[in-house]
Amino acid sequence: MKQVAVVYHSGYGHTHRMADHVCKGADAVEGVSARLVSVDAMDDDAWTVLADADGIIFGAPTYMGSVSAPFKAFMDASSKVWFSQGWKDKVAAGFTNSASQSGDKLNSLVQLMVFAGQHGMLWTSLGLMPGNNSSTGSAADLNRIGSYSGAMAQSNADQGAEAMNESDLRTAEHLGRRVAETVLRLS
Repeated sequence: MKQVAVVYHSGYGHTHRMADHVCKGADAVEGVSARLVSVDAMDDDAWTVLADADGIIFGAPTYMGSVSAPFKAFMDASSKVWFSQGWKDKVAAGFTNSASQSGDKLNSLVQLMVFAGQHGMLWTSLGLMPGNNSSTGSAADLNRIGSYSGAMAQSNADQGAEAMNESDLRTAEHLGRRVAETVLRLS
């Protein structure tokens, strides 16, 4: 059984809900088991889950055009893993959420890609054409925000995670499935 870990930070619950859907998508692929790892609970067991994973999907909210400070602290804490190249050749991907339609989410995904690259990981794109970009498109389309680098979600600042756009959550599931399928293809 191949393992996929979804390591994330969530400040207000939106990114946690997205992480749940990424995990659900990965777990739905036969031969793959997925686990959530919160950066708020990093202990020896959590680091072992990441060490044993065949793929790691990184998720963080976009705050002020970058990943959240707790996720950045996790990135910095991974320097011992980096030094030993413990994640080299693992499959990687990323997702993010912000209140604004853009919110400079692309910068967060680029930050996650560079982080994965420094660890020698293999980045997996979203693999979807952009949705909601024509007169026949709608906010219900997968990849409605039009990202290629990873999954993006937009959540209204005055609403909780329960009000998230369902197409963003389905896009997150797609990312989880894509990573799990990539792990299987490469094994």
